[in-house]
Amino acid sequence: MWNWLVRDWQWPAAALFASFFLFAITPVIGISAGILLALIYVQLPAYMLHQWEEHRGDRFRLYINKTIGHGQEALTPAATFWINSLGVWVVDLIAIYLAWAFSPAAGLAAGYLALVNALPHIGMSIKRREYNPGVITAVLLFLPLGGLCVVLVGIHATWQEHLIGLAIAVGVHVAIIAYVAQRLARLERAPANRHQTQVTATR
Repeated sequence: MWNWLVRDWQWPAAALFASFFLFAITPVIGISAGILLALIYVQLPAYMLHQWEEHRGDRFRLYINKTIGHGQEALTPAATFWINSLGVWVVDLIAIYLAWAFSPAAGLAAGYLALVNALPHIGMSIKRREYNPGVITAVLLFLPLGGLCVVLVGIHATWQEHLIGLAIAVGVHVAIIAYVAQRLARLERAPANRHQTQVTATR
């Protein structure tokens, strides 16, 4: 399964396929559980569709390695998969269950996750004046769906619930940035360490 998902890079297509079925049952969620829970729920298939635009052909990872990594492998295939599975699917799934078990306000992290993710895509596109993988769905899906979720669900939330949801979303992205920065720093130290080893060996 790992080889099929990551080595053969089939997980973006699998996410696209799954998103269609999840979108298809959104009306059922809305009718049975209410519009607010449906807004939390729909963030997951929306994110999966975004991931297909972003990662099909491994283009986002290659884009980041080129622009931010300057040719170095800032993101590996395995890291990219785990970031998207744990940092998105698991976070949204937990948000859905919290919204169902307690109140929609408990799942605000799903809406904030979409909005927080949209900002770097849009900012990078404006700054570099070019398309970056994922920016189209960030604008067309994340801004309206994530924004509607935060506004409508947020009406019934306390400021503490807003803060927790935003903190989770920001925390996920800060963790990704920290990972990339740490990996690039390690890669930059590697040539120096190899050179030091070679010098020591010649003495």
